[in-house]
Amino acid sequence: MTIEIKVPQLPESVSDATLVSWHRAPGDPVRRDEKLVELETDKVVLEVPSPSDGVLRDIRVSDGATVTAGDVLGVLEPAEVSAASTETPAASVAAAEPPAAVESAAIEGDAQQAPAATVAGATAERAGPAVRRLMREHDVDAAAVQGSGRGGRITKSDVLAYIGRGSHTTAGLEYDEPVAASSAQAPLRGEQRVPMSRLRARIAERLVQSQHSAAMLTTFNEVDLSAVMAARARYGALFQRKHDVKLGFMSFFITASIEALRRFPVLNASVENTDIIYHDYFDIGVAVSTDRGLVVPILRNAEHLSYAEIEQSIVDFGARAHSGELGMEELTGGTFTITNGGVFGSLMSTPIINPPQSGILGMHTIQERPVVVNGEVDVRPMMYLALTYDHRIVDGREAVQFLVATKELLEDPARLLLQV
Repeated sequence: MTIEIKVPQLPESVSDATLVSWHRAPGDPVRRDEKLVELETDKVVLEVPSPSDGVLRDIRVSDGATVTAGDVLGVLEPAEVSAASTETPAASVAAAEPPAAVESAAIEGDAQQAPAATVAGATAERAGPAVRRLMREHDVDAAAVQGSGRGGRITKSDVLAYIGRGSHTTAGLEYDEPVAASSAQAPLRGEQRVPMSRLRARIAERLVQSQHSAAMLTTFNEVDLSAVMAARARYGALFQRKHDVKLGFMSFFITASIEALRRFPVLNASVENTDIIYHDYFDIGVAVSTDRGLVVPILRNAEHLSYAEIEQSIVDFGARAHSGELGMEELTGGTFTITNGGVFGSLMSTPIINPPQSGILGMHTIQERPVVVNGEVDVRPMMYLALTYDHRIVDGREAVQFLVATKELLEDPARLLLQV
């Protein structure tokens, strides 16, 4: 008796999903709870596991198709399988055939078998679903792409750069290097049309919505991080030994922001029609950049979290955001957001509010700059802060004072403990 593999119940407010990729091909043995297929909604990536040990007999829906809850994706025939028989298909193919055979299978791009085998195993570890789909669409061999992401992960930019260099097969023509321009031959001028992922389209929609619905204004300040850096230098090693996580900057900024929000609660409020909804809790969104786009997981009741709990949560969010494992409940809600463009080298920016929130704090890169301290010039580690706020409900006075309070708390972290 066979088992139908169906699209699970989709999150609330999500009507359909896109099938990103199969991780097994017809005829492959699979184990119970093994990831079979990935579905992408406009908010999260959903993994569909195998309901039983068995053999994948049929794939009913190909990559890129739109599906709804309850749709049949494939058929599984229950059977006993050994651990050895469920080795990654790519590894099995490599052992049975010379490397050239594996590469040619990837280039041929069979709609069901070759892509599933190609994206499995090492490739799946080095690239997210959207990147793997892009490589399939352009017949790019993952082994030939140099990954610039953490741990050598391949990003969408890496693939597009590789395609742009002409080192791939397109429309039956094979290019190794760009052809030099000459009087006899014009230089290659390639273009790639890549559809937005559902998440990217949703991000675009939300950003435009924010621009149209809120009266956004940004105010700036700068903060001297000497005291924070001294605390990290003095206690960082002890903190890591005790809590098994590094003492980062984000725990200081989140804690300082929460104290400033207590003083200026309108920045922790949201707008609903003509009402202002004040929240007596602090659900802080932390923006995380991934290959698929920006996601904002939420630290629920962050006011009750210790520095260690904040840092551990952020590490966990980052890892699961990159693997597409964040749940819908972790990405919805939030009363205030913090984004750190400094990790990419941004010196100053104007972040966009995440509606219906009324404020977002932007962190930036730390630079040693000369500043005047007690009448003398000294070199200090400085960071520009940006607060974008909804001017419909937040006055400039409150926005500026919030940013000043955040600055003062960071420049003298002892005030966070004393709440003064």
